[in-house]
Amino acid sequence: MPPDTSTDAQIARDERRSGWRTIRRVGPYLWPEGQTWAKRRVVIALGFLVLAKLIAVGTPILYKQAVDTLSGDVSDLMLGAVGLTLAYGMARLMTVGFQQLRDAVFAKVGQRALRRLALETFTHIHRLSMRYHITRKTGGLSRIIERGVKGVEFLLRFLLFSIGPLMLELMLVAGVLFYLFDVWYLAVVVGVVALYVAFTFKVTEWRVKLRREMNKQDTDANQKAIDSLLNFETVKYFGAEAREAARYDRAMQGYEQAAIKTATSLAMLNTGQSLIITSGLVAVMVMAAVGVQNGALTVGDFVMVNAYMIQITMPLNFLGTVYREIRQALVDMGEMFELLEQPREVSDKPGAPKLAVSGGVVEFAGVRFGYDPTRPILKGIDVRVGAGENVALVGPSGSGKSTIGRLLFRFYDVEGGAIRIDGQDLRDVTQDSLHAAIGVVPQDTVLFNDTIRYNIAYGRDGASEEEIVAAAKAAQIHSFIESLPEGYDTQVGERGLKLSGGEKQRVGIARTLLKDPPILLLDEATSALDTETEASIQDALRRAGEGRTVITIAHRLSTIADADRIVVLQDGEVVETGTHDALLTKGGRYAALWARQQASEDEAA
Repeated sequence: MPPDTSTDAQIARDERRSGWRTIRRVGPYLWPEGQTWAKRRVVIALGFLVLAKLIAVGTPILYKQAVDTLSGDVSDLMLGAVGLTLAYGMARLMTVGFQQLRDAVFAKVGQRALRRLALETFTHIHRLSMRYHITRKTGGLSRIIERGVKGVEFLLRFLLFSIGPLMLELMLVAGVLFYLFDVWYLAVVVGVVALYVAFTFKVTEWRVKLRREMNKQDTDANQKAIDSLLNFETVKYFGAEAREAARYDRAMQGYEQAAIKTATSLAMLNTGQSLIITSGLVAVMVMAAVGVQNGALTVGDFVMVNAYMIQITMPLNFLGTVYREIRQALVDMGEMFELLEQPREVSDKPGAPKLAVSGGVVEFAGVRFGYDPTRPILKGIDVRVGAGENVALVGPSGSGKSTIGRLLFRFYDVEGGAIRIDGQDLRDVTQDSLHAAIGVVPQDTVLFNDTIRYNIAYGRDGASEEEIVAAAKAAQIHSFIESLPEGYDTQVGERGLKLSGGEKQRVGIARTLLKDPPILLLDEATSALDTETEASIQDALRRAGEGRTVITIAHRLSTIADADRIVVLQDGEVVETGTHDALLTKGGRYAALWARQQASEDEAA
């Protein structure tokens, strides 16, 4: 085993501090405030635990009495050898019975704690900023949550019901040996336990580093597998199946090497533990055998010492596994709690009121923003969208059109200026009320791997069948759904891949119509569709915009020619504003964009 460097020692100290911090964080889930039933169950479970250990420590004494009675070393006791044997069997049965009662009583507390923690983590992830989700790796994230929740389950069960009980049992056995024999038996047992624990902890600390590397490789392999499967079509387009398989195999090769090191180190740990335990067992048995030969001890005493040594050997053997798993559980839980400690970039102000939409006036006042501080995207945007007005935002790629949409939905907070709806700064109201007031139809509608009904109904929780059908009709997709063999119960596949682009967009429009928001954001909602499909979708979008404030982010200028006002962006600034006809007459930036697109369409035709 390689010696620790000062850096490794510092890492170990940091991990220990992190481990204690993690244990403290788990405490409230084990002893939850205001949940008397949970505290009562924990106390009852601990009561059963203590009873089981007391009976377990007393059991070898019954065994000794039975042996002594049979060997004639003591006068026949009232119970007799058979009675003592039956009592011995009953004591063992009661030990197991109380342990099982302990597990049964604690099960509800443990599972409720897991459920609370999993829900808290899931909710927190959904509340993290867009910036975090853009950089995250879904496969690795799911593994961190999965391992973290399992780690909590393991820690709750084994920290409470293995390490604590083991310490109690060792103290009781040591006390019995000291009381019934002499201090040398106690000295040997304490020495063996101390040496065993020190060896186990030292080797396990080394193994934890190997296990962490194995986890890292496992997460990497899992991420590559999920990433490849999510991009199934792209893999097929480029005939990259073999390439993807080789990439995955390289990741698995790293996992294989780490797993071999972990398994080899486990063999070393088990061998060393066995050597220490066996040496201690032999030493104590030799002492007892000498005592029997000298007449100081009975055969029953010899058997009892053996029983006690075996009794502490079993949990000590288990200690190595439990400690390793607890250390690993702390590492896994530490990763999950780090996830929980990820700060929200966008959060509600304390006591923030709900957004009150009266007319739906949207105002961008001197808005400045950049994803990277060194590269500003918006440089003082001033745009006002009146109630019920349809305003289009156009401009070349990189001009800041989609960024405006993300800021309106408050995926990010502006760095300068303000965005207001009916005079209310978005930073002063709750995000939930803001999101409820805005409906978004994105360029690529992503659907859940469920039925068409579920995906449309996602627009408003608790919507009736009639409302779902009405939204589908308004989006001009009802007839298509009815033509399907399973109708609204048709499964759309992962990310909606069983539907065409136009069908997915119509489902997305129906979903937004069912939400019935006063403000509608169309983020290049038809730019990925062919011209014929786009024309039919445009009709559905026009209907969707009736009676609402509509902001249309457009790449294809022909789709926004009838907008009330068109705002032209260039390099994060407003360069032109006006109607389609007025901007063409002006002969500026918009007219140049229009001419270029018309020429491209004529050439394509």
